[in-house]
Order: sequence, then structure tokens, then C-alpha cells
Amino acid sequence: MADLFDTGAKAPSKMQPLADRLRPKTLGEVIGQEQVLGPDSPLGVMLASGALSSLIFWGPPGVGKTTIARLLADETDLNFVQISAIFTGVPDLKKIFEAAKVRRENGQGTLLFVDEIHRFNKAQQDGFLPYMEDGTILLVGATTENPSFELNAAVLSRAQVLVLTRLSLADLERLAQRAEKDFNKPLLLDPEARAALLEMADGDGRSLLNLIEQISAWTLSEKLTPEGLGKRLMRRAAQYDKSGDSHYNLISALHKSVRGSDPDAALYWYARMLTGGEDPRYLARRITRMAVEDIGLADTNAHRVCLDAWETYERLGSPEGELALAQAVTYLALAPKSNAGYAAYKNAMAAAKKTGSEPPPKHILNAPTALMKDQGYGDGYAYDHDAEDAFSGQNYFPETMKRGVYYTPVERGFERELKRRVDYFTKLRAKRET
Repeated sequence: MADLFDTGAKAPSKMQPLADRLRPKTLGEVIGQEQVLGPDSPLGVMLASGALSSLIFWGPPGVGKTTIARLLADETDLNFVQISAIFTGVPDLKKIFEAAKVRRENGQGTLLFVDEIHRFNKAQQDGFLPYMEDGTILLVGATTENPSFELNAAVLSRAQVLVLTRLSLADLERLAQRAEKDFNKPLLLDPEARAALLEMADGDGRSLLNLIEQISAWTLSEKLTPEGLGKRLMRRAAQYDKSGDSHYNLISALHKSVRGSDPDAALYWYARMLTGGEDPRYLARRITRMAVEDIGLADTNAHRVCLDAWETYERLGSPEGELALAQAVTYLALAPKSNAGYAAYKNAMAAAKKTGSEPPPKHILNAPTALMKDQGYGDGYAYDHDAEDAFSGQNYFPETMKRGVYYTPVERGFERELKRRVDYFTKLRAKRET
């Protein structure tokens, strides 16, 4: 994929696309990414010490990954070779490595830039390792996906991951001013329309330049308002991959906003996922999980609200059904929170795995046969309803196992009442034991 700031050998021409003409010639001209390019940043320190290592650039489209890689090659006098994992196979890689070996023998290193590096499978990624280790290539990979999930541990151990972020509105404004200087005229937009234009780019510098190039070709007699701009331009679709990193980031944001009792933030992330094309059924399932995990018995109605909203969506479909799910999100965010039930379940599961095959105590086992009675099954069982307070206080854990305490209700919502009951039975049990 072509990069917003990718450098080229040809001199800029008015026939070239705007994004092509505005490519920086030095790292200092790159807009944004100070956390990567600043004097005390990882790249700044590497360049100052003259020791550049293999790198993985992780970030969204249009933020300068290809540009920075090419300019790094210029800064370090390395031969720049660019490939895309989408279009490059094993035979192509072999040719690239052989050519890099020849350059190395002639005293020149190779910076191999691999766009969409996460598209290579494990075997292909492993193929880079010997050439990285012997210095034949300096690998710089670019990916929009989380390297922790998409790249081999062996590659990650030999490369430093640098995170590139979407351009801020201030960065985009600087880029717009650079474009106006190239056109030698200002954009005919009023202040509100100019702000709307920057928002349309959604942090993607390449997208902004493409939009500006369209605007510059229009014949306008007066400045456009946001309404006029909206009629002529379509807002850039939000970056969202239902199977990728942004999917997990946004569902995490939604879940934590609900857990944090912030209905406004929860509704925002819910809406972000819907506008990104997320399946409402997936959201219905995850919302129901939130009720079980983070609210539990503190509000026994929360689970029912989620199931009712889910059923309502199935009956109404889109877009009306999404409103029911939105109301469930709001209810969950404002409901009292408790993970006591969730924690109790995990504690019980851990105890069950630890104790293995311990049998129940014989006094709570049924004895339908004479042989089982002879073995002591059911012997000494106290029928709770025969007790004055319908509580015998008997032990129900394995006889060799110390009594476990897994459920600890909180002092919130309905669990306040459950806590009172737990405390009541704990005192009665202690009384029966004495």
C-alpha cells in the first residue's frame, strides 16, 4: 500500500497526486509520531548511536509507517527494498535474500521493509530469522494488527515494536496548511467546515490529503459551510475490523465502561461498534455476559433485562432492535456491581480441580439398596426441614477436605440482602458445630 509520506526519486510535479508531492525528504519533516521520532525516543536514540535494530511499526493506516522506514534507510545509507506480504511468495523472498547477500559482500546493507507483515504465515516469518541474525537484512515490518497476536515470538524477540498513533487534529491541521502552501491558495472553507474536514479524515493523513485534493478541484464562489461540505464529501468510514484488533479494543472499552458505571461512555462504544458494522447479536451476547460477570446477584433483574433486549432484537431486527440493546447497556451501566458470583465460581472451579475425585460425605448420599445402607450411605443425615429453623448445619464438603468459602457477597444492591443471609447461616452453622 502506498504511504502518505513515502519518498520517491522523481522531482515533485503538479501532475502528481498531492500525497505524492508532499512526501517528506527527511525524518524532521514527518508530521506526528514524536513518541517514535523525538530525540529521546527509541528511534532518536538508535540513530544518534548509529545502531539501528530491526523494527516492527504497529499503527493504523495513513500515519507514515512506510515513509519512516524509507527515510531510515536514507539516514543509515542502507539499500531500501520494499515488499508487501500480500503479493510476495517464498520464491520472491529467496531472490530478495540472495540480492541482499550480494550487497552485503559489496559492503552495503539492506533495509527490507515488509508491509502487512502479519499476512505472512509462521513458516514465512521464520524464513527471515537467519538473515536477520547474520546481518544480511535489517527488517522493518509494518502492521495494523497487534504484533503480540500476529507475529512469531522469534521475530518479536529480534525486533523492537514501535507504536505509531493516528494523527491528532493538530497534526492534520499542519498537514492541511502544508497542502495549502503547495496549492498556493487557502481552502475555501469556513472555520466550522475546516474542522469538519479534519474530523472526516479520522486520523489518517493520506485520507485528508485525498479529500483536500478533491476540494481544490472545485470551482467555488464562497466558503463552504459544514452542510455544503457534507453534501459534496462522504465521511471516511471508521476504522473497524470485526475480526481484528480494533474489534477487541472496542468491546473491551464497552465492557469496562459498563463495569465503571458510565452509561454515556458505554453507549458511545456501543454506537461505535454498530457504526463499524458489528453484528448486534454478538453485542447482545457480550452484554448478557456483562450482566452475569459484573452485576450478578447485586441486581437479579439485570440478566433478565439483557435476555429480553436480545429477544426484542430478534423480533424487531435492525435498526429498531438496536434500541433495546442500547437500553440494556444503559441499565447495566447504572446497576449495582458485584463480581462475587463470578469470583465464587472461579474459586470453586479451582478447588474442584485441586481436590480431584474426593467423594461426598456418606451421610448425604442416597441408599436405595441394602448394600449401600450397610456401607453407611445416608447414615446420620439430618433432614433440614425437621430442624426448627430449617437448617441442620451439617457438613456437605468431602470429609477429608477443609470447608471452603467461595462466595463473599458485597454490600451493594440485592447482594446486601444475600450477605445478611450468608452471615445468618454462618452463625447458625457455628452454633450447631458447638
